Amino acid sequence: MNKKIAVIGAGNVGASTAMYLAEANFADVVMVDIIEGVPQGKGLDLTQAGPVRGYNAKIYGTNKFTDIKGADIVIMTAGLPRKPGMSREDLLNMNADIVGSVAKKIKQHAPQSFVIVVSNPLDLMTFHMQKVTGFPKNRVCGQAGVLDSTRFRAFVSMELDVAMTDIQAMVLGGHGDTMVPLPRYTTVAGIPIGELIAKDRIKAISQRTAVGGGEIVKLLKTGSAYYAPAAATVDMCRAIFNDEKKLLPASAYLTGEYGIKDIYIGVPVVLGAKGVERIIELKLTKAELTALQGSAKTYKEHLKILGY
Repeated sequence: MNKKIAVIGAGNVGASTAMYLAEANFADVVMVDIIEGVPQGKGLDLTQAGPVRGYNAKIYGTNKFTDIKGADIVIMTAGLPRKPGMSREDLLNMNADIVGSVAKKIKQHAPQSFVIVVSNPLDLMTFHMQKVTGFPKNRVCGQAGVLDSTRFRAFVSMELDVAMTDIQAMVLGGHGDTMVPLPRYTTVAGIPIGELIAKDRIKAISQRTAVGGGEIVKLLKTGSAYYAPAAATVDMCRAIFNDEKKLLPASAYLTGEYGIKDIYIGVPVVLGAKGVERIIELKLTKAELTALQGSAKTYKEHLKILGY
């Protein structure tokens, strides 16, 4: 294989992403982590699973950022979770330091790569990543709505007891409590869910989607989601490598679309060989547009904490 993906961070999200990438079998994978032995051990473990799982991708771990040289895509998963007693400002600044440090190394060792940010607070860290790398905005995007829409699809499937693969969903806005699920653009085999699910249940499903990550944090108690975020990230990688021109929601830089500019926020994009190839402007209701712009305003305020 001559394609190469670098995963920054060998924790649960990073290791799960590496596993799904290996099983997708379209690129070799290098995991980078600062903890000695962890990426090496997980890389070796994943390599030894190859004969049984049927993949030939090379997976290896390292503590050296020089090993990301030649990566086509770099996936940023490293970061700290919010802990008791830690303010949002503390988390923002601490993760901004991590993302900023990694961004400089990406710029140095993989200057032609696409960057997909998974680290939280996602939209803010995606903005920070682009500013520090200086990469074209189409080559830096955040996972965000791909994961949120996947959760929405799963909840609709659970409600109707139908195949998840028959469901398409759209969730816009920031990757957090201000996200904007769009039931009008959510279908089952092309049928709008409004024809299949009562309004009160759609509202409940939308609310559950908005706090979907928090629900898993409460259940796990010692961590956050990693399987679904990893799967969503691999979906984005596949769209770029295969030039799929796939329409999906992701955190992209807006320059006036939806009346929003100079910020990364979740919107429908076409993802292909050039990264974010274009942004799709859906016809939103007044309430939907207000919610989306309100989400963007919240993140604009948070950017001030980082000095932007």
